[in-house]
Amino acid sequence: MIKLNINNREYNVEAAADEPLLWVIRDRLELTGTKFGCGIGECGACTVQIDGEAVQACQIEAGDAVGKKITTIEGLQDNHPVKDAWVEKEVPQCGYCHSGQIMSAAALLENNPKPSDSDIDQAMSINICRCGTYPRIRQAIHLAAKKKG
Repeated sequence: MIKLNINNREYNVEAAADEPLLWVIRDRLELTGTKFGCGIGECGACTVQIDGEAVQACQIEAGDAVGKKITTIEGLQDNHPVKDAWVEKEVPQCGYCHSGQIMSAAALLENNPKPSDSDIDQAMSINICRCGTYPRIRQAIHLAAKKKG
């Protein structure tokens, strides 16, 4: 049994400490906004925030997240500036990667409220979009920065 703080809620979860956090979030807690993509830390579909940092949940053992604040896409408020900008700029095509994209973008803006294109490219490099919506992702992040600021 491990205790996790996810989206400001405490969960006691029957899971092994070495189980990937992704599977605890999706399978045990049924928070399915966090997506499984590759399982090897290459695509970013499973990106969540741990203590405000964007991380790939498939690469973190659940035991290593104990005592930390985990935020999934379900934990961002509905009117979060990044979510609003994603809709306004019509970013998703298939949409599969975008919960991870949004989590990375939200973490970026918390740490850098006025990112340059280079800052965005670097922060978003852990996320892959098969549909290639990168220009709209960048536009949405700039728009979210303006909305936040």
